[in-house]
Amino acid sequence: MSAGGGTSTLGGGGGGGPSGSGSGGSGGGPCGACKFLRRKCVSGCIFAPYFDSEQGAAHFAAVHKVFGASNVSKLLLQIPAHKRLDAVVTICYEAQARLRDPVYGCVAHIFALQQQVVNLQAELTYLQAHLATLELPSPPPPPAPPQMPMPGPFSIADLPSSTSVPTTVDLSALFDPPPHAQPPQWAVQQQHHHHQHQHQLRQPAPYGAPVRGGSGMAETSGAGGGDLQALARELVDRHRSGGVKLEHPPPPPPHSR
Repeated sequence: MSAGGGTSTLGGGGGGGPSGSGSGGSGGGPCGACKFLRRKCVSGCIFAPYFDSEQGAAHFAAVHKVFGASNVSKLLLQIPAHKRLDAVVTICYEAQARLRDPVYGCVAHIFALQQQVVNLQAELTYLQAHLATLELPSPPPPPAPPQMPMPGPFSIADLPSSTSVPTTVDLSALFDPPPHAQPPQWAVQQQHHHHQHQHQLRQPAPYGAPVRGGSGMAETSGAGGGDLQALARELVDRHRSGGVKLEHPPPPPPHSR
């Protein structure tokens, strides 16, 4: 379709034929419809804006064979001028389809396209179902490990404060007891034991008895201790042999220190 008189025409561009008076062609010659009908193309021909003189005759031949020239002329006259071009295009398409398929015409193309849509929808449904079976459920994420509280750096301030322990301890009571305070029990027992030991030391020991030192110490050892005991025995034997009675026992020999 080419432009002619501000309106597209079916077929090639405007043909350059010999111009005739009253010709409605774009180049002065008859339009394709009038050329096919072999009639004189008058001014204001309804087919002239849409069928050119070169290729318009072939398109109009199919239209005339299927619909008829008079029927198409009446149809175009009932359509507004700005919509006539779309009507001519669809008429030509339907005419050519009817020539190829006299039974269904262009409806055959509609049926084929509709069947293609149905097939594609069925294929899409099958593929979606197949993909659904292939998709494995994603495993749940592993549980997060329990968050263990991290111990902070150790500080002296973290130790529990105890109010029962005094901050200072007075040791003067252990070394300097008050004057009226009673001595502890162990001090009384120690003092009593010391008095008993002093009393035993002051009593004279019998003759011949070994002399014991104070506080559980061992007897006099060495040659000096043995000589004193021997001297004491000798004096006792002399007194006994001489018949002299001692009113008072002699004092024990001095301890050797």
